[in-house]
Amino acid sequence: MSEESKNSASDEAKAKFREALERKNAQSAAKNGAPGSGGPHGAGAIHGTHGAAGGKREFRRKSG
Repeated sequence: MSEESKNSASDEAKAKFREALERKNAQSAAKNGAPGSGGPHGAGAIHGTHGAAGGKREFRRKSG
């Protein structure tokens, strides 16, 4: 095989995978309600972040 045919086969494979990735990203964006995709709220599954669950942990020495 010549160098050009190797490169063209590689380029074809890259183009095919790039198109598949674009289709996958478009489907997942539509499913997750990304902004501009017409989703229910235009947001992802995470709506807000939580703060720290508790304060600084207090260690006590065992007394007995």
